[in-house]
Amino acid sequence: MPQTVKGVISLSKGADVEVVDVVVPDPGPGEAVVKIETCGVCHTDLHYREGGINDDYPFLLGHEAAGYVEAVGEGVTDVAPGDFVILNWRAVCGQCRACAKGKPWYCFNTANATQKMSLTDGTELTPALGIGAFIEKTLVAAGQCTKVPEADAAAVGLLGCGVMAGFGAAVNTGGVTRGDSVAVIGCGGVGNAAIAGAQVAGATTIIAVDVSDAKLEQARHFGATHTVNSKDTDAVEAIRSLTGGNGADVVVEAVGRPETYEQAFYARDLAGTVVLVGVPTPDQQVTLPMIDIFGRGGSLKSSWYGDCLPSRDFPMLVELYKQGRFDLDAFVSERIGLGDIEPAFEKMHRGEVLRSVVEL
Repeated sequence: MPQTVKGVISLSKGADVEVVDVVVPDPGPGEAVVKIETCGVCHTDLHYREGGINDDYPFLLGHEAAGYVEAVGEGVTDVAPGDFVILNWRAVCGQCRACAKGKPWYCFNTANATQKMSLTDGTELTPALGIGAFIEKTLVAAGQCTKVPEADAAAVGLLGCGVMAGFGAAVNTGGVTRGDSVAVIGCGGVGNAAIAGAQVAGATTIIAVDVSDAKLEQARHFGATHTVNSKDTDAVEAIRSLTGGNGADVVVEAVGRPETYEQAFYARDLAGTVVLVGVPTPDQQVTLPMIDIFGRGGSLKSSWYGDCLPSRDFPMLVELYKQGRFDLDAFVSERIGLGDIEPAFEKMHRGEVLRSVVEL
């Protein structure tokens, strides 16, 4: 029968989030109920609260989560009660034109739970990214559950969004490989994950660019071999000088602003690759001379969720973490409770944390 649990919702644009009672239905066909262990506080949740995604209030926030499957509905075979899982917001369908082409990470028909969670008065909730994980238990499509080896949920749960986005931007989208030179502009959680991914992939020159010395020092921990404070130094010239005057093979833009994208464009080598993983606002535009786009060759790419395939990438990255080759613990700045999310938003906005992680 349905369960009533505590969850965090956003009732209206800009209003502080609230901890309330939420009704979670029993799983129907193709669905699963997951007991949440941890959930990271991501910028996307703040975007939901601010109306930056849509206006389907009230929202059940949270999506960067790990936990244990409690129950599954009819027809579910990939996961079972008791499985430790990371939640993902791209449950591939296996049938759309992208999946049929063997590129399921581009799936155009990803699944969410059919049923709705609700307030006790029956008001239906919109779960953030189809997950809604600032809650003791959540209802998702079973395909949103990726079974992985058991590990510290606070660390590996971050693979559900930000860390995977950055790691995948470098490795999956950018194709970073042995001996490459890589520059990453913007050293928050996503940028540092791109740096860590470049190191794991074997890049030999990894240049971190930011306006904060503290963030640049942190970037060194994740594998940056050089740092550039673009507040004091021309980032393009610095990247070129550190790569023999040529520019980097791959430049990851993890800010999402026109000025930093332009830096990324001109800081790459001829035939190099630019990867945009920073999320711009709808009003932002970039203007580049077409002759430069043509003359420099290479690739200008965007990376959505790190072009990841959760069933392939999550277990592999958890194993790297357990082997000590991918320091997910370093992304966890603090562990907090359900009632601490509003202050966590403020810390995130001020750039004081990589990730605040809610533990339930």
